[in-house]
Amino acid sequence: MSAKRAYVSPLREQSAARTREQILRRATELFADRGYGLVTVADIAKAAGVSPKTVFASVGAKGDILDRIVDQGVAASGHERAVELVCALRTPREVLAALAHGTRVGNERHFQVHEAIHKALPVHEDGEALWRRATAAYRDAVTTAARHLHTLPSAPAATATATAEETADTLWFWFGPSSWRTLVVENGWPWDRAEEFLRGTAIATLCPDA
Repeated sequence: MSAKRAYVSPLREQSAARTREQILRRATELFADRGYGLVTVADIAKAAGVSPKTVFASVGAKGDILDRIVDQGVAASGHERAVELVCALRTPREVLAALAHGTRVGNERHFQVHEAIHKALPVHEDGEALWRRATAAYRDAVTTAARHLHTLPSAPAATATATAEETADTLWFWFGPSSWRTLVVENGWPWDRAEEFLRGTAIATLCPDA
């Protein structure tokens, strides 16, 4: 006699998924606002309108919540499509302008996620690993753009004296999350002005004669 299969209610699954999303959304807001170290599971539960027991059962401990936030941020970044668009461009100016705009959109759209991660780094048990995991796909995308620059017939003069890896480091310096945060968060620049500045700086430096 075969064992009975456990019944799985689609409505219950949908409700559980909505609860998880609500918990993660509120946790992201709290981590971004107060900082990871100053937020408790009880705080997250209160903001999400559930009990601490539900938080643990649905998502896990505070570290598990942060891990899920990082994973969601990476999955939602759209970096693969952005890289495809950049690699279809044929002039250095177009590539640099696309990088400036694409990284601006990503940082602006996922601002709370980035802030939640940034504020967790000083107190996280392994902040360096967390940062690498959160930015690996982003960094790979910038590196791919740098290699593409080196293959262009009209490659910037600066690439003649630099390796593709060095160009990638330079692009990361301009278009990585730290630069956006410095200009927008620490200095209070509007996103439009930050994009204009970073784009102009990259073009003026890498292809001043183009």
